[in-house]
Amino acid sequence: MQQATERNQNTLPVGKLGIIALESCKNLGNKVNSYIVQWRNERNHEHEDNLLLKEYTKDNYLIKTAVPRFGSGEGKGVIYESVRGDDIYILVDVCNYSLTYSLCGIENHMSPDDHFLDLKRIISALGGKARRITVIMPYLYESRQCKRNNRESLDCAMALQELIRMGVENIITFDAHDSRVQNSIPLHGFETIQPVYQFIKGLFKAAPDFPLTADKLTIVSPDEGGTHRAIYMANVLGVDMGMFYKRKDYTKVINGRNPVVAHEFLGSDISGKDVVIIDDMISSGDTVLETAAELKKRNANRIFICSTFGLFTNGLEKFDRAYENGLFHSLLTTNLVYQTPELLSKPYYTGCDLSKYLALIIDSLNHDGSMSDLLSPMDRINHFLAQHR
Repeated sequence: MQQATERNQNTLPVGKLGIIALESCKNLGNKVNSYIVQWRNERNHEHEDNLLLKEYTKDNYLIKTAVPRFGSGEGKGVIYESVRGDDIYILVDVCNYSLTYSLCGIENHMSPDDHFLDLKRIISALGGKARRITVIMPYLYESRQCKRNNRESLDCAMALQELIRMGVENIITFDAHDSRVQNSIPLHGFETIQPVYQFIKGLFKAAPDFPLTADKLTIVSPDEGGTHRAIYMANVLGVDMGMFYKRKDYTKVINGRNPVVAHEFLGSDISGKDVVIIDDMISSGDTVLETAAELKKRNANRIFICSTFGLFTNGLEKFDRAYENGLFHSLLTTNLVYQTPELLSKPYYTGCDLSKYLALIIDSLNHDGSMSDLLSPMDRINHFLAQHR
């Protein structure tokens, strides 16, 4: 893949670049901004004398915004800079529950609904003056409610259509729970990206002796819904894959879901092998830990848990106990959603930083450049693996 400073140096940008990092995505937005500032200051652009590049090189591409709230909990979006003709990229983390607001004197933690409404407020504040709006929402809002069973709402599709009606042209997300939800907006841009390259780098960071041969490594999906993730990673690494099929009792509902009767493993013998469990999200953590326990029953060696979104809705105590009991070796998640200081301090945790990747995506889109090598980073993966084989 081209170096970042060499990319996009022969084409003119769609418009002046503007990045809006909502409070939920402030840290990630600052990192993305730093990369783009560095690249554009080092880049020798072929058309550097063109008037369209007048503000191409800047010290900051972040646009100052705010979403203040009244004492009643109502809010409004405010933009403090001109955005006329800008190519705007809005970053939002709908899972950042660390943010709070006052509601009649009571402190409320922000929910995904609150974050989505703040996103709409900022889009509304743009007032149709931007040349183009792209929303970067790493965890797709309501992505777990992406299909309809019986008589219920289809929240994710409705949210996507609402953003399009407000003038959003492109939506970028990561590891969507079900990518078929993009069929709700077939005439607009929708990209769901897999962070496999960052996971592979993270695995070598967690274990420098991480194996790359089929006799020592297997990739496993904890359920049938995530099989495509395991297949992709297994094919990239050239190793075997397996999956668990969960037999459920559909006559009962406990804590909002059907209880699992048994775990059936479909795959080759994993005795003595290292295993990577890959999934899109860790919510309560029950699924991945149950999978790890089943793998240990089958004499797996080290177990690595990779998940794009670490939500940890029930805390980290069960992961602490599992680690102490030798159930898994390392836990890897990305910085695409809020990471607690407690999580970052855990000895078993390895974070995968995707800020540089996001900066490359934004820089390329601003030039209307090709993203094929970014969406399918096989060259980078093969180059990295060649250095470790």
